[in-house]
Amino acid sequence: MQIPVRKIMKGYPRQFWLVVTVMTLSYLFHSMLWPFLIIYASQKLNLTLTAVTGLLTLHSLVGLVTTFLGGAIADRFGRKWVMALALFLCGISWYLFQFADHFSIFALLMAFNGATTPLYRLAADAMMADVVPSEKRIDGYSILRLGNNLGVALGPAVGGFLSAVSYDISFTTAGLGIFACGILVTLFSIETIPSQKEVQLGTEQSGGYGRILHDSRFLGLIGSYSLNRICSSTLWMLLAVYAKQNYGISESLYGFIPTTNAVMVILFQMMVTSRVKHQRPEKSMIIGALFYAVAVFSVAFGRGFWAFWLCMVVATIGEMILVPTSTTYASLLAPEDMRGRYMSIYTLSGGLGPGVGPLIGGVMNDNFGPRTIWYTGGAIGALSALAFLLNSRRLSKSPVREAPGGGV
Repeated sequence: MQIPVRKIMKGYPRQFWLVVTVMTLSYLFHSMLWPFLIIYASQKLNLTLTAVTGLLTLHSLVGLVTTFLGGAIADRFGRKWVMALALFLCGISWYLFQFADHFSIFALLMAFNGATTPLYRLAADAMMADVVPSEKRIDGYSILRLGNNLGVALGPAVGGFLSAVSYDISFTTAGLGIFACGILVTLFSIETIPSQKEVQLGTEQSGGYGRILHDSRFLGLIGSYSLNRICSSTLWMLLAVYAKQNYGISESLYGFIPTTNAVMVILFQMMVTSRVKHQRPEKSMIIGALFYAVAVFSVAFGRGFWAFWLCMVVATIGEMILVPTSTTYASLLAPEDMRGRYMSIYTLSGGLGPGVGPLIGGVMNDNFGPRTIWYTGGAIGALSALAFLLNSRRLSKSPVREAPGGGV
Protein backbone atom coordinates (compact mmCIF):
# COMPACT_ATOMS: atom_id res chain seq x y z
CA MET A 1 0.00 0.00 0.00
CA GLN A 2 1.54 3.31 -1.11
CA ILE A 3 1.24 6.27 1.23
CA PRO A 4 1.02 9.72 -0.49
CA VAL A 5 3.67 11.42 1.61
CA ARG A 6 3.34 14.90 0.09
CA LYS A 7 -0.44 14.88 0.50
CA ILE A 8 -0.09 13.82 4.13
CA MET A 9 2.53 16.52 4.81
CA LYS A 10 0.33 19.26 3.37
CA GLY A 11 -2.75 18.00 5.17
CA TYR A 12 -1.53 19.07 8.63
CA PRO A 13 -0.18 22.36 10.01
CA ARG A 14 3.43 23.07 11.00
CA GLN A 15 2.61 22.80 14.70
CA PHE A 16 1.40 19.24 14.16
CA TRP A 17 4.73 18.19 12.64
CA LEU A 18 6.67 19.92 15.41
CA VAL A 19 4.76 17.91 18.03
CA VAL A 20 5.37 14.70 16.04
CA THR A 21 9.11 15.47 15.84
CA VAL A 22 9.47 16.29 19.53
CA MET A 23 7.51 13.22 20.62
CA THR A 24 9.52 10.99 18.28
CA LEU A 25 12.76 12.18 19.85
CA SER A 26 11.45 12.02 23.40
CA TYR A 27 10.25 8.43 22.91
CA LEU A 28 13.61 7.51 21.41
CA PHE A 29 15.54 8.73 24.44
CA HIS A 30 12.97 7.43 26.93
CA SER A 31 12.89 3.96 25.39
CA MET A 32 16.66 3.68 25.50
CA LEU A 33 16.28 3.00 29.23
CA TRP A 34 12.69 2.19 30.15
CA PRO A 35 12.64 -1.49 29.03
CA PHE A 36 15.85 -2.14 30.98
CA LEU A 37 15.17 -0.08 34.10
CA ILE A 38 14.04 -3.06 36.22
CA ILE A 39 17.15 -5.01 35.24
CA TYR A 40 19.35 -2.05 36.14
CA ALA A 41 17.61 -1.41 39.46
CA SER A 42 17.61 -5.08 40.51
CA GLN A 43 21.32 -5.38 39.77
CA LYS A 44 22.32 -2.01 41.22
CA LEU A 45 20.20 -2.21 44.38
CA ASN A 46 20.17 -6.02 44.82
CA LEU A 47 16.43 -6.15 45.60
CA THR A 48 13.63 -8.64 44.97
CA LEU A 49 11.42 -8.19 41.92
CA THR A 50 8.52 -7.13 44.15
CA ALA A 51 10.62 -4.37 45.73
CA VAL A 52 11.93 -3.14 42.40
CA THR A 53 8.49 -3.08 40.77
CA GLY A 54 7.33 -1.07 43.78
CA LEU A 55 9.48 1.73 42.37
CA LEU A 56 7.33 1.67 39.24
CA THR A 57 4.24 1.99 41.42
CA LEU A 58 5.78 5.06 43.04
CA HIS A 59 6.51 6.41 39.55
CA SER A 60 2.84 6.05 38.59
CA LEU A 61 1.36 7.33 41.86
CA VAL A 62 3.30 10.58 41.65
CA GLY A 63 2.24 10.84 38.02
CA LEU A 64 -1.40 10.63 39.09
CA VAL A 65 -1.08 13.85 41.08
CA THR A 66 0.90 15.83 38.51
CA THR A 67 -1.33 14.67 35.67
CA PHE A 68 -4.39 16.08 37.43
CA LEU A 69 -2.62 19.37 38.07
CA GLY A 70 -1.07 19.48 34.61
CA GLY A 71 -4.40 19.00 32.86
CA ALA A 72 -5.98 21.90 34.71
CA ILE A 73 -2.91 24.12 34.15
CA ALA A 74 -2.83 23.26 30.43
CA ASP A 75 -6.51 24.24 30.14
CA ARG A 76 -6.02 27.49 32.03
CA PHE A 77 -2.61 28.73 30.88
CA GLY A 78 -1.76 26.72 27.76
CA ARG A 79 -0.04 23.60 26.46
CA LYS A 80 3.34 24.95 25.38
CA TRP A 81 4.94 25.71 28.72
CA VAL A 82 3.54 22.61 30.42
CA MET A 83 5.21 20.57 27.69
CA ALA A 84 8.51 22.48 27.68
CA LEU A 85 8.96 22.55 31.47
CA ALA A 86 8.09 18.87 31.78
CA LEU A 87 10.67 17.95 29.14
CA PHE A 88 13.38 19.99 30.89
CA LEU A 89 12.72 18.39 34.27
CA CYS A 90 12.34 14.90 32.83
CA GLY A 91 15.70 15.22 31.05
CA ILE A 92 17.37 16.24 34.31
CA SER A 93 15.89 13.25 36.13
CA TRP A 94 17.17 10.76 33.54
CA TYR A 95 20.65 12.27 33.69
CA LEU A 96 20.79 12.00 37.49
CA PHE A 97 19.88 8.28 37.58
CA GLN A 98 23.50 7.35 36.98
CA PHE A 99 24.42 8.78 40.39
CA ALA A 100 21.71 6.87 42.32
CA ASP A 101 23.44 4.16 44.35
CA HIS A 102 20.93 3.89 47.23
CA PHE A 103 17.28 2.88 47.21
CA SER A 104 16.13 6.22 48.65
CA ILE A 105 17.89 8.23 45.93
CA PHE A 106 16.58 5.92 43.22
CA ALA A 107 13.06 6.22 44.62
CA LEU A 108 13.33 10.02 44.67
CA LEU A 109 14.39 10.10 41.03
CA MET A 110 11.63 7.66 40.07
CA ALA A 111 9.13 10.01 41.69
CA PHE A 112 10.67 13.00 39.88
CA ASN A 113 10.60 11.20 36.55
CA GLY A 114 7.07 9.96 37.18
CA ALA A 115 5.92 13.49 37.91
CA THR A 116 7.20 14.89 34.61
CA THR A 117 6.86 12.17 31.95
CA PRO A 118 3.03 12.16 31.68
CA LEU A 119 2.89 15.97 31.61
CA TYR A 120 4.57 16.48 28.24
CA ARG A 121 2.56 13.61 26.78
CA LEU A 122 -0.82 14.96 27.88
CA ALA A 123 0.16 18.41 26.59
CA ALA A 124 1.08 16.87 23.23
CA ASP A 125 -2.25 15.01 23.02
CA ALA A 126 -4.15 18.21 23.85
CA MET A 127 -2.15 20.15 21.24
CA MET A 128 -3.03 17.54 18.63
CA ALA A 129 -6.73 17.84 19.41
CA ASP A 130 -6.41 21.65 19.20
CA VAL A 131 -4.82 21.80 15.74
CA VAL A 132 -6.29 18.75 13.95
CA PRO A 133 -9.96 18.76 12.81
CA SER A 134 -12.09 15.95 14.23
CA GLU A 135 -12.53 14.18 10.88
CA LYS A 136 -8.73 13.88 10.48
CA ARG A 137 -7.92 13.16 14.10
CA ILE A 138 -7.64 9.37 14.00
CA ASP A 139 -5.17 9.68 11.11
CA GLY A 140 -3.34 12.43 13.00
CA TYR A 141 -2.96 10.33 16.13
CA SER A 142 -1.84 7.41 13.97
CA ILE A 143 0.91 9.57 12.46
CA LEU A 144 1.91 10.63 15.98
CA ARG A 145 2.16 6.96 16.90
CA LEU A 146 4.28 6.31 13.84
CA GLY A 147 6.71 8.91 15.12
CA ASN A 148 6.59 7.57 18.67
CA ASN A 149 7.32 4.08 17.42
CA LEU A 150 10.13 5.23 15.18
CA GLY A 151 11.70 6.43 18.43
CA VAL A 152 10.86 3.15 20.14
CA ALA A 153 12.33 1.24 17.19
CA LEU A 154 15.70 2.88 17.66
CA GLY A 155 15.68 3.40 21.43
CA PRO A 156 15.74 -0.16 22.85
CA ALA A 157 18.19 -1.40 20.21
CA VAL A 158 20.59 1.48 20.86
CA GLY A 159 19.94 1.42 24.60
CA GLY A 160 20.49 -2.33 24.79
CA PHE A 161 23.95 -2.05 23.25
CA LEU A 162 24.89 1.06 25.23
CA SER A 163 23.68 -0.51 28.48
CA ALA A 164 25.81 -3.58 27.81
CA VAL A 165 28.80 -1.21 27.77
CA SER A 166 27.73 1.27 30.44
CA TYR A 167 24.37 2.36 31.80
CA ASP A 168 25.94 5.75 32.59
CA ILE A 169 26.28 6.44 28.86
CA SER A 170 22.61 5.62 28.35
CA PHE A 171 21.47 7.87 31.22
CA THR A 172 23.60 10.77 29.98
CA THR A 173 22.39 10.43 26.40
CA ALA A 174 18.73 10.13 27.39
CA GLY A 175 18.88 13.04 29.82
CA LEU A 176 20.55 15.46 27.43
CA GLY A 177 18.34 14.36 24.54
CA ILE A 178 15.05 14.93 26.36
CA PHE A 179 16.33 18.27 27.67
CA ALA A 180 17.05 19.25 24.05
CA CYS A 181 13.43 18.39 23.17
CA GLY A 182 12.37 21.01 25.72
CA ILE A 183 14.54 23.56 23.93
CA LEU A 184 12.83 22.74 20.61
CA VAL A 185 9.39 23.33 22.14
CA THR A 186 10.53 26.59 23.75
CA LEU A 187 11.98 28.00 20.53
CA PHE A 188 9.58 26.79 17.85
CA SER A 189 6.20 25.87 19.36
CA ILE A 190 3.17 28.14 19.38
CA GLU A 191 0.37 28.11 21.94
CA THR A 192 -2.65 26.16 20.69
CA ILE A 193 -5.17 26.52 23.52
CA PRO A 194 -8.66 27.48 22.21
CA SER A 195 -9.64 31.13 22.51
CA GLN A 196 -11.10 32.43 25.74
CA LYS A 197 -14.56 32.68 24.22
CA GLU A 198 -14.92 29.00 25.10
CA VAL A 199 -13.93 29.54 28.71
CA GLN A 200 -16.47 31.00 31.11
CA LEU A 201 -14.73 31.14 34.46
CA GLY A 202 -17.08 30.57 37.37
CA THR A 203 -19.67 28.84 35.18
CA GLU A 204 -18.62 26.12 32.72
CA GLN A 205 -15.24 25.47 34.28
CA SER A 206 -16.31 25.83 37.90
CA GLY A 207 -16.96 22.11 38.05
CA GLY A 208 -13.35 21.30 37.13
CA TYR A 209 -12.72 17.56 37.10
CA GLY A 210 -16.16 17.06 38.64
CA ARG A 211 -17.68 17.49 35.19
CA ILE A 212 -15.80 14.42 33.99
CA LEU A 213 -17.39 12.31 36.71
CA HIS A 214 -20.76 12.82 34.99
CA ASP A 215 -19.48 11.63 31.59
CA SER A 216 -20.34 7.92 31.77
CA ARG A 217 -19.04 7.10 28.29
CA PHE A 218 -15.65 8.62 29.05
CA LEU A 219 -15.43 6.92 32.46
CA GLY A 220 -16.25 3.59 30.82
CA LEU A 221 -13.44 4.16 28.33
CA ILE A 222 -10.99 5.02 31.11
CA GLY A 223 -11.87 1.97 33.21
CA SER A 224 -11.54 -0.43 30.28
CA TYR A 225 -8.36 1.19 28.98
CA SER A 226 -6.75 1.18 32.44
CA LEU A 227 -7.17 -2.61 32.65
CA ASN A 228 -5.59 -2.93 29.22
CA ARG A 229 -2.62 -0.78 30.26
CA ILE A 230 -2.06 -3.01 33.30
CA CYS A 231 -1.96 -5.99 30.96
CA SER A 232 0.33 -4.35 28.38
CA SER A 233 2.74 -2.91 30.95
CA THR A 234 3.24 -6.40 32.35
CA LEU A 235 4.61 -7.38 28.96
CA TRP A 236 6.66 -4.24 28.43
CA MET A 237 8.17 -3.97 31.89
CA LEU A 238 8.67 -7.58 32.96
CA LEU A 239 9.46 -9.51 29.78
CA ALA A 240 13.08 -8.27 29.65
CA VAL A 241 13.92 -9.32 33.21
CA TYR A 242 11.90 -12.56 32.86
CA ALA A 243 13.74 -13.48 29.67
CA LYS A 244 17.15 -12.71 31.17
CA GLN A 245 16.67 -14.42 34.53
CA ASN A 246 14.94 -17.54 33.22
CA TYR A 247 16.32 -17.99 29.70
CA GLY A 248 19.61 -16.03 29.66
CA ILE A 249 18.51 -13.55 27.00
CA SER A 250 20.80 -10.51 27.20
CA GLU A 251 19.76 -6.87 26.99
CA SER A 252 21.41 -6.49 23.57
CA LEU A 253 19.44 -9.43 22.13
CA TYR A 254 16.19 -8.56 23.90
CA GLY A 255 16.33 -5.04 22.45
CA PHE A 256 15.19 -6.43 19.11
CA ILE A 257 11.84 -7.50 20.61
CA PRO A 258 10.55 -3.97 21.38
CA THR A 259 12.21 -2.83 18.16
CA THR A 260 10.00 -5.30 16.28
CA ASN A 261 6.96 -3.64 17.87
CA ALA A 262 8.07 -0.26 16.64
CA VAL A 263 8.96 -1.41 13.13
CA MET A 264 5.56 -3.07 12.75
CA VAL A 265 3.81 0.15 13.76
CA ILE A 266 5.92 2.18 11.32
CA LEU A 267 5.16 -0.19 8.45
CA PHE A 268 1.55 -1.10 9.10
CA GLN A 269 -0.11 1.50 11.37
CA MET A 270 -1.58 3.61 8.57
CA MET A 271 -2.88 0.54 6.77
CA VAL A 272 -4.53 -0.73 9.96
CA THR A 273 -5.96 2.73 10.69
CA SER A 274 -7.43 3.01 7.18
CA ARG A 275 -9.49 -0.08 7.96
CA VAL A 276 -10.24 0.57 11.61
CA LYS A 277 -11.56 4.12 11.15
CA HIS A 278 -14.54 2.82 9.16
CA GLN A 279 -15.58 0.52 12.01
CA ARG A 280 -17.33 1.38 15.23
CA PRO A 281 -14.59 2.34 17.71
CA GLU A 282 -16.18 0.23 20.45
CA LYS A 283 -15.77 -2.90 18.30
CA SER A 284 -12.18 -2.03 17.40
CA MET A 285 -11.22 -1.51 21.03
CA ILE A 286 -12.66 -4.90 22.03
CA ILE A 287 -10.67 -6.66 19.29
CA GLY A 288 -7.47 -4.80 20.17
CA ALA A 289 -7.82 -5.69 23.85
CA LEU A 290 -8.30 -9.37 22.98
CA PHE A 291 -5.06 -9.44 20.99
CA TYR A 292 -3.22 -8.03 24.02
CA ALA A 293 -4.74 -10.63 26.37
CA VAL A 294 -3.74 -13.55 24.13
CA ALA A 295 -0.20 -12.19 23.70
CA VAL A 296 0.50 -11.70 27.40
CA PHE A 297 -1.03 -15.03 28.42
CA SER A 298 1.02 -16.85 25.76
CA VAL A 299 4.35 -15.71 27.20
CA ALA A 300 3.88 -18.33 29.94
CA PHE A 301 4.27 -21.05 27.29
CA GLY A 302 7.32 -19.51 25.56
CA ARG A 303 10.78 -21.04 25.95
CA GLY A 304 13.10 -18.62 24.21
CA PHE A 305 13.68 -15.52 22.10
CA TRP A 306 11.47 -16.40 19.14
CA ALA A 307 8.49 -17.35 21.26
CA PHE A 308 8.71 -14.04 23.12
CA TRP A 309 9.18 -12.23 19.83
CA LEU A 310 5.97 -13.79 18.48
CA CYS A 311 4.06 -12.70 21.60
CA MET A 312 5.22 -9.14 20.96
CA VAL A 313 4.02 -9.37 17.35
CA VAL A 314 0.54 -10.39 18.52
CA ALA A 315 0.50 -7.62 21.14
CA THR A 316 1.54 -5.08 18.50
CA ILE A 317 -1.44 -5.96 16.31
CA GLY A 318 -3.67 -5.22 19.28
CA GLU A 319 -1.81 -1.99 19.95
CA MET A 320 -2.23 -0.74 16.38
CA ILE A 321 -5.97 -1.33 16.60
CA LEU A 322 -6.63 -0.11 20.13
CA VAL A 323 -4.38 2.83 20.95
CA PRO A 324 -5.10 5.31 18.09
CA THR A 325 -8.80 4.45 18.33
CA SER A 326 -9.00 5.02 22.08
CA THR A 327 -6.95 8.24 21.92
CA THR A 328 -9.18 9.66 19.19
CA TYR A 329 -12.28 8.52 21.06
CA ALA A 330 -11.13 10.33 24.21
CA SER A 331 -10.38 13.54 22.30
CA LEU A 332 -13.81 13.50 20.62
CA LEU A 333 -15.53 13.14 23.97
CA ALA A 334 -13.68 16.17 25.38
CA PRO A 335 -15.33 19.62 25.26
CA GLU A 336 -12.92 22.26 23.93
CA ASP A 337 -12.62 24.04 27.27
CA MET A 338 -11.87 20.72 29.02
CA ARG A 339 -9.47 19.10 26.58
CA GLY A 340 -6.46 19.38 28.85
CA ARG A 341 -8.34 17.75 31.73
CA TYR A 342 -9.87 15.00 29.61
CA MET A 343 -6.55 14.13 27.98
CA SER A 344 -4.82 14.27 31.37
CA ILE A 345 -7.22 11.62 32.70
CA TYR A 346 -6.65 9.55 29.57
CA THR A 347 -2.87 9.92 29.96
CA LEU A 348 -3.23 9.06 33.64
CA SER A 349 -5.04 5.82 32.80
CA GLY A 350 -2.15 4.89 30.53
CA GLY A 351 0.33 5.71 33.28
CA LEU A 352 -1.56 3.64 35.82
CA GLY A 353 -0.57 0.41 34.09
CA PRO A 354 3.21 0.64 34.68
CA GLY A 355 2.54 1.22 38.37
CA VAL A 356 0.10 -1.64 38.89
CA GLY A 357 0.93 -4.30 36.28
CA PRO A 358 4.61 -4.87 37.14
CA LEU A 359 3.85 -4.77 40.88
CA ILE A 360 1.21 -7.49 40.52
CA GLY A 361 3.61 -9.45 38.33
CA GLY A 362 6.43 -9.06 40.84
CA VAL A 363 4.25 -10.35 43.69
CA MET A 364 3.10 -13.31 41.60
CA ASN A 365 6.69 -14.10 40.58
CA ASP A 366 8.10 -13.99 44.11
CA ASN A 367 5.26 -16.00 45.68
CA PHE A 368 3.92 -18.37 43.02
CA GLY A 369 6.57 -18.64 40.32
CA PRO A 370 7.61 -16.77 37.15
CA ARG A 371 4.90 -18.11 34.81
CA THR A 372 2.09 -16.79 36.99
CA ILE A 373 3.12 -13.30 35.89
CA TRP A 374 1.66 -14.06 32.48
CA TYR A 375 -1.37 -16.00 33.63
CA THR A 376 -2.38 -13.01 35.75
CA GLY A 377 -1.53 -10.40 33.12
CA GLY A 378 -3.47 -12.29 30.46
CA ALA A 379 -6.49 -12.58 32.76
CA ILE A 380 -6.45 -8.82 33.36
CA GLY A 381 -6.26 -8.31 29.60
CA ALA A 382 -9.32 -10.51 29.14
CA LEU A 383 -11.14 -8.44 31.77
CA SER A 384 -10.26 -5.34 29.76
CA ALA A 385 -11.85 -6.79 26.62
CA LEU A 386 -14.93 -7.77 28.63
CA ALA A 387 -15.13 -4.24 30.08
CA PHE A 388 -14.96 -2.71 26.59
CA LEU A 389 -17.74 -5.07 25.50
CA LEU A 390 -20.01 -4.30 28.45
CA ASN A 391 -19.41 -0.58 28.10
CA SER A 392 -20.22 -0.76 24.38
CA ARG A 393 -23.51 -2.53 25.01
CA ARG A 394 -24.50 -0.25 27.88
CA LEU A 395 -23.89 2.93 25.92
CA SER A 396 -24.64 1.78 22.37
CA LYS A 397 -27.50 4.25 22.06
CA SER A 398 -25.54 7.21 23.43
CA PRO A 399 -24.09 9.33 20.60
CA VAL A 400 -20.54 10.68 20.58
CA ARG A 401 -20.12 14.42 20.01
CA GLU A 402 -18.21 14.03 16.74
CA ALA A 403 -17.45 11.03 14.57
CA PRO A 404 -13.93 10.01 13.54
CA GLY A 405 -14.44 9.39 9.85
CA GLY A 406 -17.33 7.05 9.50
CA GLY A 407 -16.47 5.00 12.52
CA VAL A 408 -18.96 6.14 15.17
